[in-house]
Amino acid sequence: MRHSLTATWTPFLCAAIVFALTASASARIKLTTLPVRERVEIQLDNPSATLVEEERIVTLLAGSNQVDFSWANAAIDKATIQFRVVNMPLRPKTPEDAASILRPDGTVEMIQVISVAYPPNENSLVWEVFSEKPFAARVRISYVISNITRSFDYRAVADHDETALTLSNYIRLANVSSEDFGPSAVWAGFGDVFQREIGANEAKQMLAWKFPAVPIRKTYTFDWYRGQVVPSEPDQRYVAMRYVLVNDKARGMGLFPLQGGKVRIFQNDGRGGEAFTGEDWAKLTPIDDEMKLYLGLARDVVVRRKIARNDRHVIAGNLFDQDVVLEYRIENYKDSPAVLDLLEDMNRLRDDLCGAKDHDAQWQIVPEGTTVQADRIERKDSRTFEAHLPLDAAPKGETKVAPVIVAIHLQLKNEW
Repeated sequence: MRHSLTATWTPFLCAAIVFALTASASARIKLTTLPVRERVEIQLDNPSATLVEEERIVTLLAGSNQVDFSWANAAIDKATIQFRVVNMPLRPKTPEDAASILRPDGTVEMIQVISVAYPPNENSLVWEVFSEKPFAARVRISYVISNITRSFDYRAVADHDETALTLSNYIRLANVSSEDFGPSAVWAGFGDVFQREIGANEAKQMLAWKFPAVPIRKTYTFDWYRGQVVPSEPDQRYVAMRYVLVNDKARGMGLFPLQGGKVRIFQNDGRGGEAFTGEDWAKLTPIDDEMKLYLGLARDVVVRRKIARNDRHVIAGNLFDQDVVLEYRIENYKDSPAVLDLLEDMNRLRDDLCGAKDHDAQWQIVPEGTTVQADRIERKDSRTFEAHLPLDAAPKGETKVAPVIVAIHLQLKNEW
């Protein structure tokens, strides 16, 4: 396993591990105390099941030993329980040894699990373990258990000038399994292993990683079909603000995919304090992908949109092209420059102008009549374009700003 975690899992032991120390013993001897846990590790990489692994030092006598593993009030998957001897004692083979017990290197393991039994109607199992000599053996028992859950959340603190932020990644572990694990190594499936005290029926938040000074860009997005409508202004939509950061090594991240979770967002106020600006739910962000954090609605960037041209050109029969010019009137009241992203959904535009269809729109941007530079218009997918428009800062001391008017000429092709 990665990060020193092995392929075995450790169950919550709520009853006892029992050792029948003679080969003739047929009854299971229930001990009232357990050997002290030497090591516990908990893996949280699977959201629906948790792998637990623990090591204990047990005394095996020469001959057959019975090891009874029992639990109560813990949702352990009995089929996943495994027993292994750590640092297995070995000896050279002898002529009497059967070929079936030889290891690939020709040696023989001096401790062997002979069989495993599952007593009916009990939360337990019994291993029969044969030992050639008395040993104080370190054994590793592992299993899959439910009722240990994990979730992820983040704290993002942006600089006062909003060019970088510090992103802290937290893991929240909730142990409702009724088992007290004590000091444990915890691994979330990525990053480092954490040493924490894991008690019964408790929740714990752990800082998994901290990424300082991550470069960000603040975006302003006008999306006619997905944006929030401005009351009493049918030709407007609110402009959405976001921080965008890239999960890559060039920006001090890119160590592992960032899990989805709630992000609480703050900004340095320039006086040594932090102001809470909002929260968002981040999506799973793979390495080299973008994490976008929603900040709210901009009140100082105003965009109005209208359809300046809407002409139909018949090709043959009921087949036609639709010639469309979208015009945007933009006012930037910010005291700093910004870049405005304009998004349009061509399927929904086509449905508005040509009637609802059951196929994707065929469309193209026509250079004639388009006032946005071609390298500032991006075809994001088969149905969406995005235009990136730089905006100058508003003049200081002015209550009014000159609007910027841009047009995009589109052609919806082969409609019927």
